[in-house]
Amino acid sequence: MSIDSYEHLHQAPEGDAPVVFTFHGTGGDEHQFPGLIARIQPKAGIISPRGDVSEYGANRFFRRTGEGVYDMPDLAKRTDAMIAFVAAYKERYPDRAFQALGYSNGANILASVMFKAPDLFDRAVLMHPLIPWTPAAQPGLAGRNVLITAGQRDPICPLPLTEALAAYLEGQGAIVQTVLHPGGHEISQGEIEAISTFLRA
Repeated sequence: MSIDSYEHLHQAPEGDAPVVFTFHGTGGDEHQFPGLIARIQPKAGIISPRGDVSEYGANRFFRRTGEGVYDMPDLAKRTDAMIAFVAAYKERYPDRAFQALGYSNGANILASVMFKAPDLFDRAVLMHPLIPWTPAAQPGLAGRNVLITAGQRDPICPLPLTEALAAYLEGQGAIVQTVLHPGGHEISQGEIEAISTFLRA
C-alpha cells in the first residue's frame, strides 16, 4: 500500500502546521471537509481520501449488509489498507503532528484505524460515529485526544452507542471530550465551533 492506494486530495502543510486527514460520510467524497479544515487551520496540510466502496453509487469506506450492520471482514481489510495509506504519509511528513476528522461512515473507519493503530493520530474528531461492537482493549490509546460530536436524537447513530464509545475510549486512557446537540445526524454550528477549538489546541 502507498499514497496511491486511494483517490484523494493532498495539500502540503506550510511552516510547522499539522497534517489533517478528513474522512467523508456515506455519499460524500474527498471534497466534503477540506474547506472546513482550511478555515480552521489555513496552513495545515490536508489529506482527504475518497472511500473506495460503492453502495448504490454512494462512496463509503467499507461495506455493510444493512443499516448499522457492518461486514466485519471487509471492515478489517479496509482498516488495514487505510492504516497503510496514513503510514505512507507519515513517512513523507515524519516530524508533523497528525490530526484526523471523520463524519459518520468516515468517523467509523477513523475509529477502526485508531483501535488498531492508535499511534497514527495525535488528535482525532469522531463526528456522529456508530461503533456497534465492543472493541478489544487498546492501551495505545492512553493519552490520545479525542473529540466525539453527536446528535442526541440521531436515528442513525443512537446516543447510547455514542456514550458506549466514549466510555470505551476513556477506559483505555484516552482524553475524551463529548459535544452533543439536540438534533439528529446533521452537523450543527456548535459542533463546528467545538471542532475548531479542539484542532487548534
